[in-house]
Amino acid sequence: MAVLIVGGVKGVGLAIARRFAAKGRDLFLAYRADSGAANRACAEIAALGGRPHAIQADVGTPEGARDLIRQVAEQTDRLDLIVHGAVTALAGPLLGLDPAAFAQAILVNGASLVFLVQAAQPLIRRGTSIVFLSSRGSRQIVPNYGTVGAGKALAESLMRYLVPELAPLGVRINAIAPGTLDTEAVRQLFGEGTDGFLASEAAGNPSGRNIAHDDYVGLVEFLAGPEASMIQGQVVFVNGGQYVIA
Repeated sequence: MAVLIVGGVKGVGLAIARRFAAKGRDLFLAYRADSGAANRACAEIAALGGRPHAIQADVGTPEGARDLIRQVAEQTDRLDLIVHGAVTALAGPLLGLDPAAFAQAILVNGASLVFLVQAAQPLIRRGTSIVFLSSRGSRQIVPNYGTVGAGKALAESLMRYLVPELAPLGVRINAIAPGTLDTEAVRQLFGEGTDGFLASEAAGNPSGRNIAHDDYVGLVEFLAGPEASMIQGQVVFVNGGQYVIA
């Protein structure tokens, strides 16, 4: 089995990689800039029994997505699971953001899902599963989260439009939206207020805590398996009951 995780060397992407590494699969971990994190992730995945392949790429452009898939195709002729977890955490009120930076963030957080799936067509086969990592910010307003939330809302819409094109090929595409996690991206967005934000989120969760990585990685594994072959175009929230209207 071959797995591509875009944004796979940190946070949610790395947690998913750990889940699949335990079964000896080829894991292609795409990252944009942090080579140190990529090296650490590869060492961890190898220690767990996986076969890691770190690839530096920027899926925020069609050319970057094609270059990523070209490098993957040098080592496999198919992808069984594609996870899109790339994110640009550009924080701040929308009216105060640099327009060019805003546009690029929306491309990475939203439109790049299409760039990636278009580029990956030669490696997609019947049974391939594509999973987009979304968040509640796609449905509800979170302060200073506009570029991420709006980008993910765009990707969710694009995902649904991809269903009638992918389903006849036997390929499925869905999204999962994990609840509040302590990740580097969250700390970039909330800065010095991160610890207070995390504590407030945990206190307001009906389940009494924020989620952990183990709460959602099994869902990704399920969506990658044959039992989920008829699940298409869905966004599954994993949040312990918090913000259930999402």
